[in-house]
Amino acid sequence: MWMLRIDMTDRSYKLEAVVERYQKLGGRGLTSTLVYDEVAPTCHPLGPNNKLVFSAGILSGTPAPSSARISIGGKSPLTGGIKESNAGTGFAPALAKMRIKGLVIEGMPAEKGEYWMIHLTWNGAKPKVEFLPAAEYVGEDLYVSYAKLYARFGKRVHVAGVGKAGELGYRNSCVAFNDMRRKPTRFSGRGGLGAVMASKGLKFVVLNSEGAPGVEYADKELFMQGAKKLRAALGEHALTKPQGALNTYGTCVLVNIINEAGAFPTRNFRTGRFAGAAKISGEAIFENNKQRLGREIYNHACSPGCVIQCSNTVYAENGEEIVSCVEYESDWALGADCGIDDLDAIAKMVKLCNA
Repeated sequence: MWMLRIDMTDRSYKLEAVVERYQKLGGRGLTSTLVYDEVAPTCHPLGPNNKLVFSAGILSGTPAPSSARISIGGKSPLTGGIKESNAGTGFAPALAKMRIKGLVIEGMPAEKGEYWMIHLTWNGAKPKVEFLPAAEYVGEDLYVSYAKLYARFGKRVHVAGVGKAGELGYRNSCVAFNDMRRKPTRFSGRGGLGAVMASKGLKFVVLNSEGAPGVEYADKELFMQGAKKLRAALGEHALTKPQGALNTYGTCVLVNIINEAGAFPTRNFRTGRFAGAAKISGEAIFENNKQRLGREIYNHACSPGCVIQCSNTVYAENGEEIVSCVEYESDWALGADCGIDDLDAIAKMVKLCNA
């Protein structure tokens, strides 16, 4: 496997062997360790000395169920500390298939506001990087941009990108990954790492793993046995089985539970209980959809190999999709924490955040 380092200062790249310290790490274990090792704690989070690290989880790219997770790490502009943020997306197994343990973004263009995209492909023996101008996408709605990128690069690529909030340096901005429908709805949302990516002059990473060799196994037969048992266990548990709690209500199944426990963030965390919690819960999303569409709507997968399938969709009264999806954290952050108990309003705000 390799560490792929991208220098945005001169738009160059190099492949390095994975050192022993990182051999058995992946995901947040690798991103946080590398940031600890290489990023000075006193550097400015949006300056040239911060680094942005992408790493797939250690099981990504295998048949292990629900293992398609990507982690991003860097010094957070929001907290000033080491930050890891992750998402479920096909970007993760595609990166693992190319045997890239860590994708490290360093430096920044000399000219502020200059944006590029990285086109990452497999050249037959190793990964190849192409730098392409991205000025035409700056300030554009990500739904529009992703549609253009898929038209340009084909339907088999995976995309990581930043939107207008990242370009403006908002310290709570996210990195958006594509979902199974090629829409920018899977977010690494914590710590403002979208602003870090944008500060590097990096608008998109477009990844095409076609032809790559895939992951290596120490004992493939034994691994497959374990993956099969885990899949079976998830398929039987009340929380994770088909039409179970998560497949039916999504992560918003937590709303009523956490509210009853007195820990539901409400009105800027001033209290832990919200009178309108039931109106914005996963149960409410399910019942609203059933009433508006005339049938029960169960949730879908955010990434390849996810057997839990907890990504919901919120539909308007006319039957049109408002957004997919409203997660527990976006539900309280845009709902209870702001004193809002209108599901449609929350869904519309989530859609705006996706842009």
